[in-house]
Amino acid sequence: MQGNATARKRAIRSLPLVVASLLTLAGCISVEAPDKPIVIELNINIRQEVIYRLAEDAGNTIEENADIF
Repeated sequence: MQGNATARKRAIRSLPLVVASLLTLAGCISVEAPDKPIVIELNINIRQEVIYRLAEDAGNTIEENADIF
Protein backbone atom coordinates (compact mmCIF):
# COMPACT_ATOMS: atom_id res chain seq x y z
CA MET A 1 0.00 0.00 0.00
CA GLN A 2 2.87 2.36 0.69
CA GLY A 3 4.03 2.06 -2.92
CA ASN A 4 0.65 3.28 -4.20
CA ALA A 5 0.70 6.29 -1.89
CA THR A 6 4.21 7.23 -3.05
CA ALA A 7 3.18 6.88 -6.69
CA ARG A 8 0.16 9.12 -6.10
CA LYS A 9 2.30 11.77 -4.42
CA ARG A 10 4.72 11.74 -7.36
CA ALA A 11 1.83 12.06 -9.82
CA ILE A 12 0.36 14.98 -7.88
CA ARG A 13 3.75 16.71 -7.69
CA SER A 14 4.36 16.31 -11.41
CA LEU A 15 0.87 17.53 -12.40
CA PRO A 16 1.85 21.24 -12.64
CA LEU A 17 4.75 20.32 -14.93
CA VAL A 18 2.46 18.31 -17.21
CA VAL A 19 -0.10 21.13 -17.38
CA ALA A 20 2.60 23.71 -18.09
CA SER A 21 4.06 21.58 -20.89
CA LEU A 22 0.62 21.11 -22.45
CA LEU A 23 0.02 24.86 -22.36
CA THR A 24 3.29 25.58 -24.12
CA LEU A 25 2.44 23.05 -26.83
CA ALA A 26 -0.96 24.67 -27.40
CA GLY A 27 0.58 27.72 -29.04
CA CYS A 28 -0.51 31.31 -29.17
CA ILE A 29 -4.16 32.24 -29.47
CA SER A 30 -5.02 35.52 -31.16
CA VAL A 31 -8.45 37.10 -31.52
CA GLU A 32 -9.07 39.64 -34.26
CA ALA A 33 -12.14 41.54 -35.37
CA PRO A 34 -13.45 40.55 -38.83
CA ASP A 35 -12.79 42.83 -41.80
CA LYS A 36 -16.38 42.68 -43.04
CA PRO A 37 -19.54 43.22 -40.98
CA ILE A 38 -21.49 40.19 -39.83
CA VAL A 39 -24.68 39.69 -41.85
CA ILE A 40 -27.63 37.81 -40.39
CA GLU A 41 -30.36 36.84 -42.83
CA LEU A 42 -33.87 36.36 -41.46
CA ASN A 43 -35.47 34.99 -44.63
CA ILE A 44 -36.39 31.73 -42.90
CA ASN A 45 -38.72 33.39 -40.41
CA ILE A 46 -40.46 35.41 -43.10
CA ARG A 47 -40.98 32.30 -45.24
CA GLN A 48 -42.42 30.35 -42.33
CA GLU A 49 -44.91 33.14 -41.65
CA VAL A 50 -46.05 33.21 -45.29
CA ILE A 51 -46.50 29.42 -45.36
CA TYR A 52 -48.50 29.60 -42.12
CA ARG A 53 -50.78 32.28 -43.56
CA LEU A 54 -51.28 30.32 -46.79
CA ALA A 55 -52.15 27.19 -44.81
CA GLU A 56 -54.67 29.16 -42.74
CA ASP A 57 -56.24 30.67 -45.88
CA ALA A 58 -56.45 27.22 -47.50
CA GLY A 59 -58.15 25.84 -44.40
CA ASN A 60 -60.70 28.65 -44.45
CA THR A 61 -61.36 28.11 -48.16
CA ILE A 62 -61.95 24.39 -47.64
CA GLU A 63 -64.35 25.10 -44.77
CA GLU A 64 -66.27 27.67 -46.80
CA ASN A 65 -66.51 25.41 -49.86
CA ALA A 66 -66.94 21.98 -48.26
CA ASP A 67 -69.22 20.84 -51.09
CA ILE A 68 -66.41 21.19 -53.65
CA PHE A 69 -64.03 18.93 -51.75
